[in-house]
Amino acid sequence: MRTRFAPLSFFAALIATAVLVQASSRDVAASSSNEGPRGDAVEGVWRAQIDGLPAVTLNVTYETGSLNGAILFYLLRREPGKAETSTPGIPEPLIDPKFDGVTLSFSVSHRRAHPPASFHTPPVRFTLRLTGPNAGELTNQSEASPEVGIFRDHD
Repeated sequence: MRTRFAPLSFFAALIATAVLVQASSRDVAASSSNEGPRGDAVEGVWRAQIDGLPAVTLNVTYETGSLNGAILFYLLRREPGKAETSTPGIPEPLIDPKFDGVTLSFSVSHRRAHPPASFHTPPVRFTLRLTGPNAGELTNQSEASPEVGIFRDHD
């Protein structure tokens, strides 16, 4: 009779092992999802305008578990007697982007901003603080400047 119950006890042990493995894989998944906020809350194309003209385009991607992106600043020209214009500059990659669940912080190289004077200037720090699902405030942390309203494109 003992040999008859051996396969049943083996089968029960196998099920118990499977349940334990499944439970521990759920615990690992739960702990990895709590490591920090996901970047997809800021992922997308964000645009800011000043006086109805394009001023900034920020592109944020969240791929393979890390944030990346680029920012494009526009040169706004206001000449007396002429219409205001907005001309795009050169996109710059985001340096060390980090997201804490509310605020995206990053730096941008300043070396091409006003050459030759800016060739050796340090990167400029920015923050994008979310104020809604598709709205935020972009702030230059390196200079005393006002916050600029910035909005994510709807797809």
